[in-house]
Amino acid sequence: MLAAWRRTSIMKPVPERMAATLSEAAVSITITSLTDMISFFIGILSPFPSVQIFCIYSGFAVVFTFVFHLTFFTGCVAISGYCEQKNLHSVVCCKVQPLSKSSNRSWFYRALCTGGVDPDDPYNPIDNPEHGCMSWFRDYLAAALNCKPVKAVIILIFACYLAGALYGLTTLQEGLDRRKLSKNDSYSIAFYDRQDYYFREFPYRIQVVVSGKYDYSNPVIQEQMENLTRSLEASKYISSAPIYTESWLRSFLSYANNSATDIEIRDEKTFINVLKDVWLTPRSSFSLDVKLDQTEEHIIASRFLIQAVNVSGTNQEKDMVKELRRICIESPLNASVFHPYFVFFDQFELVKPTSIQCMVFGALIMMLISFIFIPNVLCCLWVAFCIISIELGVAGYMALWDVNLDSISMINLIMCIGFSVDFTAHICYAYMSSKQKTPEDRVKESLYSLGLPIVQGATSTILGLIALVLAGTYIFMVFFKMVFLVIFIGAMHGMFLLPVLLSLFGPSSYKDEKTESDKKDVEKDLNCKLQQPYVIPHPTLTYYHSSGNAKSLQGSPATSLAAFEDRDPGLGTSEDSNSTESGSSQSRRREGQLEQENQRRHDVWRRSIGVLYGVSQFQTAAPAAAPRPDYSGTSREGAQNEQERRTVRTVSYLGPYPSQSPTNQLNRDHRRSRSYHNLHHSSRYLTDPR
Repeated sequence: MLAAWRRTSIMKPVPERMAATLSEAAVSITITSLTDMISFFIGILSPFPSVQIFCIYSGFAVVFTFVFHLTFFTGCVAISGYCEQKNLHSVVCCKVQPLSKSSNRSWFYRALCTGGVDPDDPYNPIDNPEHGCMSWFRDYLAAALNCKPVKAVIILIFACYLAGALYGLTTLQEGLDRRKLSKNDSYSIAFYDRQDYYFREFPYRIQVVVSGKYDYSNPVIQEQMENLTRSLEASKYISSAPIYTESWLRSFLSYANNSATDIEIRDEKTFINVLKDVWLTPRSSFSLDVKLDQTEEHIIASRFLIQAVNVSGTNQEKDMVKELRRICIESPLNASVFHPYFVFFDQFELVKPTSIQCMVFGALIMMLISFIFIPNVLCCLWVAFCIISIELGVAGYMALWDVNLDSISMINLIMCIGFSVDFTAHICYAYMSSKQKTPEDRVKESLYSLGLPIVQGATSTILGLIALVLAGTYIFMVFFKMVFLVIFIGAMHGMFLLPVLLSLFGPSSYKDEKTESDKKDVEKDLNCKLQQPYVIPHPTLTYYHSSGNAKSLQGSPATSLAAFEDRDPGLGTSEDSNSTESGSSQSRRREGQLEQENQRRHDVWRRSIGVLYGVSQFQTAAPAAAPRPDYSGTSREGAQNEQERRTVRTVSYLGPYPSQSPTNQLNRDHRRSRSYHNLHHSSRYLTDPR
């Protein structure tokens, strides 16, 4: 918005400057705000509450920022515009001298205490300098990008970039290491390191919970419990050694079946009583493994423990949880497995499909929004290509930068969906809005308009994230790395790759030869049709009787059409009228035709004067003795022929007989005649439906 405001003229009124600024910048701001907002709202579909909370907060923050930019910020810009008109200082609001009148001042004064334009010479080049950075993007960067060797080099660099991104995707790892959740200087990191070094062979003690009212005295239930235990021990992720499995039921049945104990279990009640009295004493290690109901007559839940072995890496942990849960589902018992770290393993299972889903849906919606605001299929395809390229680059190079795919990086990938379209949408919209003819000139205008804003936006965003590096935690470092990647890669796409692609394969504003020839044929046909003037017959003719009363006679169709047979330009619309010519014909008229045009108008004027005296190009003067024909179809004879001689008029002016009028009256009659009106006001004559 500031760049668009900077390109407006300070001599124009503030409302006009603000209208021009918003007409240029508001659409781009709307595109980027919509894409950012929708990308965050897509993240709400994530199953992780932390991601949902972050996306809800960020989405509404984008909405507020968008409204804030279009209301409060534009008001501040308008106030600064009024200050510019009055040559007020932008900080202290004191009146300052223009730079052109401060040549005798020091450089410090000219740098900080001058501004505005000289009212005596508002268009002098000293007070209206071209912005150096903006012109650099047009004169140097755009000129370099329009060179074919530079285009080839940029495409080659982009191919290498894509190759590196694809290689990074092959090395992308999933999962969140526990030690990364701690601060860099925390003692917990040393604990996790030693635990992994010394005890990684037997990492997790897993609980198997069986819930529901089951009669554990029933041999069928006992067999089902034993089969479940053996199936879990048969897994490659679980130790099969009986010593590592703590099963209260296996130990209790071994104790009860021993002949030395002399315990007889006949029903569930006997089983529960012996279990409480002998096996579930407070000192027993199995006292917490069995849960009885309030009456202590039934077992409603129980558990046993198994030992994981040789599980290393996120993928193995994720596969272990999947296999153990599959075994529990296949069992007829209502069994489940639990470990405090399983909550992280569940994230590992959902992060990858959720990330892919959000990225695909987000990219499709970004393309749809781009097509709505930039209604050009080819431009939208290039924008979509840049979005996919940026997403691949961020995902690939984050793996090379030691960032795993986890819930934290997934949040940043969702953010990247919106950020990836920002710079490319700006450049594409500026390219399509340009009025230049060739793609090279449109690239120059696009970079002149948006080169500096893109650099400023990317630099300010990256500088704002430097504080995260000082935090010293993995979460903040992931934010910095991924936002840096998406901003840097997006800026490179918008500044270098997209202009090259648009100049090579993008749409242009020029018409092809076929379109131009069709246009010329249409203009030629139109000119041929307008060679003769349009004439509107008048059914009623007015004559003036010798008594001075005006009478109207209905002329026959033959009479009225014969009167317009020759199509007098004085009574109709002249073929040389400005209204019958297109704007392009008028602009191409040579100065040498002006004299010929004036001569034709003079001839038409002379013919129109003849109408006032009763003689026109379609009406000859009759002999004095012969009676003039009557327009009603009858003839008149006698001495009154000369007295009743009249002039046919095509206007409603009811003036005196021309021969009885003085010279000045004749001039006024001429100005009121339709021939004079058609000659000087033919535009209305053609356009008026009457």
